[in-house]
Amino acid sequence: MPKKSSKQGATESARFEGRARLLAWYRRERRDLPWRRTSDPYAIWISEAMLQQTRVEAVIGYWQRFLARFPDVRALAQAPEQDVLAAWSGLGYYRRARALRAAAQALVERHDGEFPRDAELVRELPGIGPYTAGAVLSIAFDLPEPLVDGNVARVFARWFAHEADAVATQKWAWERARELVPTGAGAGEWNQALMELGATVCTPQRPRCESCPVASSCAALARGVVARIPRPKVRPEPVDVELVAWVVERRGSILMEERPADGRMAGLWQVPTVQVSPARPELFPSRLALEIEPGPELGVERHAITRHRIRMVLRRGEVGRASLPERLRWIPRDEVTALPLTGMARKALAQAFGIGKRPSGG
Repeated sequence: MPKKSSKQGATESARFEGRARLLAWYRRERRDLPWRRTSDPYAIWISEAMLQQTRVEAVIGYWQRFLARFPDVRALAQAPEQDVLAAWSGLGYYRRARALRAAAQALVERHDGEFPRDAELVRELPGIGPYTAGAVLSIAFDLPEPLVDGNVARVFARWFAHEADAVATQKWAWERARELVPTGAGAGEWNQALMELGATVCTPQRPRCESCPVASSCAALARGVVARIPRPKVRPEPVDVELVAWVVERRGSILMEERPADGRMAGLWQVPTVQVSPARPELFPSRLALEIEPGPELGVERHAITRHRIRMVLRRGEVGRASLPERLRWIPRDEVTALPLTGMARKALAQAFGIGKRPSGG
């Protein structure tokens, strides 16, 4: 076996010391988050699904309410889809909620409601990829499973001064994660320490290198290239979308529209909405199957869906006919927030009626 050079040995020793310092820092500085107080794989799984593309601050309340409503795998598996979507409403990316329910049903059918401890079996569940499988198995069971999210990829890229595009960096980061995850005890703590470092110190903009526990072994810092690692993604140009949303009330009920069963935000509810700009007309119906008599403007709300920058004008309206077309329904005012609402519907209802206010992530 070839003998390591003194330079190689010194580098590996520094990185090993960096690992020890990172874990010590994590034990001392980690945020007190509710899903870190449990080893229940179901609770951890729900938190990981919610945390993808959503701020921690927005997730805490949703996570607590979701677990109160669906306390275990069987409760989630048996729940109607509309109830699950309603509990998820405001978090955005609703396919995650549908995938959670489908995976819960698969867990009941294939594994008697228990989360398997085999990574291959976990990855066979609907909506669960390598990251989620690694997170649940390492954090809940302390199994030596790696994980890579945006935070971990950034930490590794800077720690090792790896300069490449986003796709190459992601593949490379998974290789490093598999190499570095502890094979004995401590995998869950190690993975969480990496994610915590990326979320709070080694941030995309203005990283706090002076507070970093592994600064002394960070190759990017030593070379003065932290700011350019990792290379930023090439993002598509934003698309502006103009909407008119109708606020129609009659005898204590609000007119609501159910979105089609396929496409974006499928099956969710909104106030009747029409897209008036030509960009991506498939985002919203080009017209309503109901004539609405326009009333005064109530205000303007702004929203974002992926790269779409939405400007939504709220207007009062009235309808003359008693019967409603398909997908339109009068909903009693005190029952509206029980529907699976779009983020824009929540904003419209909050502005028009002061109801349904709670943190929104999408």
